[in-house]
Amino acid sequence: MIVSGLLSLMMVLAPVSQSVPDPVELIRLENGAVRGVVSGDVVAFKGLPYAAPPVGEGRWRPPAPAPDWDGVRDVSDYGALCIQPPANGDPGVGPLPMSEDCLTLNVWAPVERDGPLPVMVWIHGGGYNNGSGTAALYDGSALARRGVVVVTINYRLGRLGFFDHPALAADRPADEPAGNYGVMDQIAALSWVRDNIAALGGDPGNVTIFGESAGGVAVTQLMVAPAARGLFHKAIVQSGLGRQRSAELALDRPGRPSAQSLGVAFARSADLPADADATQLRAVPAEAFLSPMPAFYSDNLIVDGIILTEDVVEAFAAGRQAPVPLILGTNSAEFWWIRPADAGAYGRTDDALTEAEHDALLAAYGGPDGYDAYVVSDLIFNEPVRHLARLHAAAGHPTFLYRFDVVPESNPEPSGGATHASERPYVFQTLSTVGRPLGQRDHDASDAMAGYWTRFAGSGDPNDPRTPDWPDYRVAPDQLIEFTNDGPVARPVPHADRLDLIEAFYARVRPLP
Repeated sequence: MIVSGLLSLMMVLAPVSQSVPDPVELIRLENGAVRGVVSGDVVAFKGLPYAAPPVGEGRWRPPAPAPDWDGVRDVSDYGALCIQPPANGDPGVGPLPMSEDCLTLNVWAPVERDGPLPVMVWIHGGGYNNGSGTAALYDGSALARRGVVVVTINYRLGRLGFFDHPALAADRPADEPAGNYGVMDQIAALSWVRDNIAALGGDPGNVTIFGESAGGVAVTQLMVAPAARGLFHKAIVQSGLGRQRSAELALDRPGRPSAQSLGVAFARSADLPADADATQLRAVPAEAFLSPMPAFYSDNLIVDGIILTEDVVEAFAAGRQAPVPLILGTNSAEFWWIRPADAGAYGRTDDALTEAEHDALLAAYGGPDGYDAYVVSDLIFNEPVRHLARLHAAAGHPTFLYRFDVVPESNPEPSGGATHASERPYVFQTLSTVGRPLGQRDHDASDAMAGYWTRFAGSGDPNDPRTPDWPDYRVAPDQLIEFTNDGPVARPVPHADRLDLIEAFYARVRPLP
């Protein structure tokens, strides 16, 4: 039965003719009426503005409320991508065009909904440089058929989303948040969900945020952001790092420049004078932002003092994260192509190891070949995620750790496991976007993951009597569920001895206060 009453909803079907338009569904939101498109048993509302366009004087400002509109807004197509470098082949980057006017979101809901449904808000990855909520990879239709309302968002990226400069600081009130504009956009989108999702069939009191890579980082940042508290009730982190360190807004520390000093360097590269003011910065053409920021979050993780007041790992260690049920995990061969001695954008990841630590790790990995193949993934993903799981469980919150190790038979890469980001089409049940043949085991794995994810969104517990039990980390420390080619299996954390050595290394080089 389709919800009625307060939802101001009606179905409109065109008369039969030579071409029959899709049915539409009319909904009244806070800013005005919208017309979504019904496709079978799912209705989609695309390109919904959740904030005002961040252009002109709105560039490098906190997101402002979306303006109202008259009449009925057609939301049958996606909004523009946020400004970003050219696509690198990642299917998580949606179709053109690009624009600074990009703060939109998309919603999928079951047509038949008898009451408020759990809400799942997806935050895309891409290193805070690329990506969008508009990619076919993130189509929410299949998850919606499982009885949830799915939301995907765009947020400002690169230097438009994570940036500061002394001239901007001089131009804003002292209490205005700065630097983390992309995170502010995410919070604005969650505020929009709180205020509008009931009209689209969702429960604003049962919201799960989930994201992968930079989107997973975003989820952990939202868990420690004061302004995001209460806007979500569960969280899922897919390959979301965990021990990353952030720049501060204005204070340079040894070996780590501040966001403002990085902003000065960018202004110089854009041929602005040394005394450029905020007006000149905001007049820089958008084309100047099409080159990527340095890779691996080196310039776009910022502790600004208002939106983000401390690093994620410090907040978790002190128990200051959101007290919500949490799923988190990694893939079995995250960065299999990067070696610890690789130079360039990633730099060396093991320079701080002592000789004794290096020798112990070599032995744990069975020699140089194993060390080279796996230590980067363990340093960046596997140990940090286990560490956050331990901290969250120790604080008494439901915690579920996973490892994804499903590899299609048609996989052309010599990865030795599931590579970074390869789990996304399994979660969304969008395997058709992968671009190569997939077998029944892939569809079974996708069905299992989507089931666990949506059950968790509903109740905070991913388990079902008909599926393998996923142990809660609070009562089963160092136990996880592994998604394998043969199905989900509960087992101890693989290679815990390696992770223990890395944990000791981090305790030495990055002690918490």
